[in-house]
Amino acid sequence: MSEIRKIKAGFVGFGEVNTPREFIIGRCRAAARALEERGMELFKTAPVCDDPEGKEAGRARRELAGHEWDLLIICVAGWIPSWAVFSVIEPFKHKPMVLWGLSGWQEGDRFVTTADQAGTTALRKPMEDMDYTFKYVVTYRGQKPNIAGITGYAEAARAAALLKTARIGMAGYRDMRLYGTLYDGVSLKAKIGPEIEHFDLLEIAQRMEKIAPKEISRISEKLKKRWNFVKAPRKGTVENSIRLFLAFKEKIQSQNYQGLSFSDVDGVKKLLKFAPAGSLTLLHDEMDVCSIPENDSLGAVTQLIVKYLTGQAAAYLEFYEFMDDGALMGVPDYVPAEIVDGKVTVMPNAFGDFGEGLLNVSKLKTGKVTICRLGYARGEYTLHIMTGTARTPIPWEEAGWAPPAPQLPSLEIVFDSPVGPFVQNVMSQHYIFSYGDNRSKLKELCVILGIQEL
Repeated sequence: MSEIRKIKAGFVGFGEVNTPREFIIGRCRAAARALEERGMELFKTAPVCDDPEGKEAGRARRELAGHEWDLLIICVAGWIPSWAVFSVIEPFKHKPMVLWGLSGWQEGDRFVTTADQAGTTALRKPMEDMDYTFKYVVTYRGQKPNIAGITGYAEAARAAALLKTARIGMAGYRDMRLYGTLYDGVSLKAKIGPEIEHFDLLEIAQRMEKIAPKEISRISEKLKKRWNFVKAPRKGTVENSIRLFLAFKEKIQSQNYQGLSFSDVDGVKKLLKFAPAGSLTLLHDEMDVCSIPENDSLGAVTQLIVKYLTGQAAAYLEFYEFMDDGALMGVPDYVPAEIVDGKVTVMPNAFGDFGEGLLNVSKLKTGKVTICRLGYARGEYTLHIMTGTARTPIPWEEAGWAPPAPQLPSLEIVFDSPVGPFVQNVMSQHYIFSYGDNRSKLKELCVILGIQEL
């Protein structure tokens, strides 16, 4: 699991000038403390009232503008004329927001309210009409505040913020002349945020030539203990994998990439004469970075989406067969150790005319899973999502591997919804995989980014 940074949120409370100030201050303080106890980092400003001169609103604007945060939490602790709220939040309209109404309290045989929901209901529709991006959360009388609903949306807001500055390294271009791996750079930057930076595979080959033999030997000895080798590899197979790993590692660190894709078939295999599976397996052992082969641009972006929402490795899986209740999904090369059940297992093997590489043939963990894929068509982005239950597959093989053919890392995923509609909307051969039911997190991000969830 990745250590994703804390959620950063601006926090401002509201209550009208005639409501006793201690009621507003105390309840906003308690609301903020509840969020901080869930791990959020808050940049707080004192509660704002509707003073006729608007001095309170001006103060709050200045204080909030002095910090960088992922979302703004508008905590309505009592009735507040809407103009006072909009005076504060208008400069931050580009940020996701939570409109949160508190609830009153019991005093003896009476319930006391400051008309919190009068304030939020006066705001919700105007905020919607003004195209604010926000989640409306109310606190029901006699119940605890919906902190989970707020933090879930805040996690999506954090992911959206991280995507805005993310960088993906792309070695080569359009592996195997595929169409589904292409992307539109301008719309991707505008709508989702990541920058995809292209570089030549020649740069990696040049870096490989400069790797010190002593470093290769050191890592080779570690791998003999860390991985389970099905059989002994040919001379040079492990060394090639280590050289490529170290070259990719240097490039990723020098450019601070959060993701990587590369030309696999028409690049590494064709030009360097070996399969890169061992190199990428090792990369995931050593670095917290997402990777996907075949210059899969939107696949790489989907990986960052999943990683920033779940903290998981966001491995890719490929469709091999559809079943009447799901799909057989696997990979013909490598998987991160995080999703392996037991020890990473590698098998020296070759496919077709390509030279020998270290094929990862590890068994994968089973259980509840989510698969998803970002797609783009006619100016619009869509996130295709399916949840299901992953089980160990039946014995199978992919034709073309040197005998004895390996059983690739794979799962049979029984879908939670009918297969037919999913098949008719499938976006690519690659979907990004995570454990657990993460649909709600993905849907929250779709709302924030303004993309369609399918």
